[in-house]
Amino acid sequence: MPPAPKLASFPAIRGALKFYQIASIITGTMLLLLCTEMVVKYAMGYELFLGGSGGFLWFAPVVEGANGLESTGDGLNLSLGILVAHGWLYVVYLFACFRVWSLMRWQFMKFLLLALGGIIPFLSFFLEVRVARDVRAYLARREDSELHTRAEHSSLTQSIPTENKR
Repeated sequence: MPPAPKLASFPAIRGALKFYQIASIITGTMLLLLCTEMVVKYAMGYELFLGGSGGFLWFAPVVEGANGLESTGDGLNLSLGILVAHGWLYVVYLFACFRVWSLMRWQFMKFLLLALGGIIPFLSFFLEVRVARDVRAYLARREDSELHTRAEHSSLTQSIPTENKR
């Protein structure tokens, strides 16, 4: 069993948890956009563009070319932008997962499960809720036990007579 997190690292854990929650929601949303974009591109044969000859937002057909599917649109290719944005945001998400995982001193399999949240649609949303609940409960439980331990060993509480000791 890995060692428990140190009490001094609890503020850092809370900050890392908040960063993980934000990164998890953003990455999950981008993954859903990416899945939608892939369905539109590969099943329907269109890509989304911003500006250009088709107007503000428009779909341009993709055609089979010598190098695979090729875009026929002009303007800013939002389909490609979604792909690139998800890739970079997934790297940020992995950093957030690593930070929580390392501060909580979890086993490596837990890190792999967290990392899958940016690859499997909807998993990041479920993990975000579960991890936040588990980490907050763990921190509260450890802080309560530490307060009780310190109160039992305090010289002030031991010098005050109680009704049972009179």
